[in-house]
Amino acid sequence: MPRAENADEEVRPAPERRRRPTADDRMLTFHSRLRERGLKSTGQRDDIARVFFELRRHISAEELYAEVKKVNPHVGYATIYRTLKLLKECDLLFERHFDEGQARYEVAGEHHHDHFICDRCGKIIEFENDDLERMQRAIAQKMGVLLTHHKMELYGLCADCRTRQ
Repeated sequence: MPRAENADEEVRPAPERRRRPTADDRMLTFHSRLRERGLKSTGQRDDIARVFFELRRHISAEELYAEVKKVNPHVGYATIYRTLKLLKECDLLFERHFDEGQARYEVAGEHHHDHFICDRCGKIIEFENDDLERMQRAIAQKMGVLLTHHKMELYGLCADCRTRQ
């Protein structure tokens, strides 16, 4: 199990939960939320959403475009961006802006987690730490505020890049 540098506690990778929703499960939810908005499902929209749900990783619009082109060469950038916006409005994806500023997208609703981003290779590692969560709640309580959400991003060199040094 990875250890936090300069700390006495372990940092655990984000755990697997019982049964993760499949791409098919997420597609059913997407279609349902489209109907709620009075929108129709289209072939290109479905291709984009399915590829996104199947990838299960942080991805930029450009990377998603390249992956979708393998399935449907007729999809354009504008459709990618419109569909990403729609998936966000449907609460099916989170848009993240890490240090480099480029938007990256990840499937919403999995579980709360934080991120480590490698400065060299750009690898994004999800992790959870109960002690950090408790500390954040304690700080909010001490300040007399209601904590509704947070994000934590740690930057440095991943294990692979450190061994290559």
